[in-house]
Amino acid sequence: MMRTPTLWKILALPLLAVAAVAGAQTPAKPSDAPPQLERIDEMGEAPITVTPQAPKQQITEKREGGAVTEVKVTTGGSTYYMKPSAGGDLANSGTLRGPQWKVLEFDLGKKKQKQNEEEAADVPAPPPAK
Repeated sequence: MMRTPTLWKILALPLLAVAAVAGAQTPAKPSDAPPQLERIDEMGEAPITVTPQAPKQQITEKREGGAVTEVKVTTGGSTYYMKPSAGGDLANSGTLRGPQWKVLEFDLGKKKQKQNEEEAADVPAPPPAK
């Protein structure tokens, strides 16, 4: 069995280490002097004018048999569709579905065709045969 004074030394060692670390992390007291400020020179006298641009809005109605069945609204960079909840006319129907937002559009075949056409236009025409 260990002696009591040696046991106390072993137990007190971690406590002394914690106290030393806590004492080292104590922040220094800030000085009472005001902070040094830098003088910023003013820029030219040109006034700043901001002209807001109204977002361009386009509304397209899809009709079948004279009745509006779908409305496409394009505002800014977003597009959404409004449709009636149970078929029929959009204007006379009492309930609407929530707007359907256009998130992504996949154009798998047309993009490749367009690239091929552009490449064909870039290739110089062969010289005429004599």
